[in-house]
Amino acid sequence: MALPVKQQLTYWGVASVVFLLVLWFLAPVLAPFLVGGAIAYFMDPVADRLQRFGASRVVATTVISLSALLIAVLLMLAVIPSLAAQLTALIDATPRIFQRLQAVLTEQFPELLDENSVIRKAILSIGDNLRQWGTEAAKTVFTSALGVLNAVLFLVVVPVVAFYLLLDWDNMVARIDALLPRDHAPTVRLLAGRIDGVLAAFVRGQISVCIVLGVYYSVALMLAGLEFGLVVGAIAGAITFIPYIGALVGGALAIGLALFQFWGDPISIGIVAAIFALGQFLEGNVITPRLVGNSVGLHPVWLLFALSAFGSVLGFVGMLVAVPVAAAIGVIARWGIEQYQDSLLYRGTNTPDDTSPP
Repeated sequence: MALPVKQQLTYWGVASVVFLLVLWFLAPVLAPFLVGGAIAYFMDPVADRLQRFGASRVVATTVISLSALLIAVLLMLAVIPSLAAQLTALIDATPRIFQRLQAVLTEQFPELLDENSVIRKAILSIGDNLRQWGTEAAKTVFTSALGVLNAVLFLVVVPVVAFYLLLDWDNMVARIDALLPRDHAPTVRLLAGRIDGVLAAFVRGQISVCIVLGVYYSVALMLAGLEFGLVVGAIAGAITFIPYIGALVGGALAIGLALFQFWGDPISIGIVAAIFALGQFLEGNVITPRLVGNSVGLHPVWLLFALSAFGSVLGFVGMLVAVPVAAAIGVIARWGIEQYQDSLLYRGTNTPDDTSPP
């Protein structure tokens, strides 16, 4: 005999509160474990495919781990030093960019930039403030003993957690399934399958989109001669997963730097703008529909709200859990609507003839 609905809701409510409290208190140390778990989740289909080809789970996990290690080493040797150098140069060049902006505005709108103008004072201070902020941030990250220790621990813990979770992923899923309440197991499996489908379509697909666009923007902008093309491409690709914001920030950064570097050369500026416009066209019409799908059940507004809400409450950990939680809430909400539309509360007890309009 099943427990009364009220009692079941009490148990599920208490479990949810405990989960949120644990997430709240352990947020500072959860980041590497969540990242490792996310990597294992992303790589599980690859391991399953290798197993279907005859490899054992240990062999499949080892092959994936060694491949990831090789890619990481290649990135550290070939890409990351150049990326760090360009990022440092961009931070140092920020004051010059704003000085150039001041000169252009002074030339075009002299009446707005007299010596006592608020706009003039703001532009003069923005560049220095940004440079100071960038320098302080770099010092905090690279010279702070705690920051270095946390970075080392992160780089060590994430691969270890990902390896062992990937190795035991199917067993963990089976154990969790065995612990489900028997009366609700079919429903939980149904919802879990739908959530997995949304995450597989969105997260795995969106990461692929970010990588493809990041490589495209970096290579194309560097070939176009943009001084900080690698950094701009990396930033534009990385924030593509944020609806609308990614396109606006990436485009503004690319075109703004092009205006600074190629001022008086409209052809070069047009090439940079065309590169970004082509990237947006390919993203919306080719790359995202093929890799993500036209409908994955995560509305852009809902995703933005989840990222903002969880990020403001839990910081980086909140950003990590925002998409899975948003997907879960969306799936459960749609399932609840389905149940409501199949219930007597929605359909009523009238016959079809009685419900027809007069």
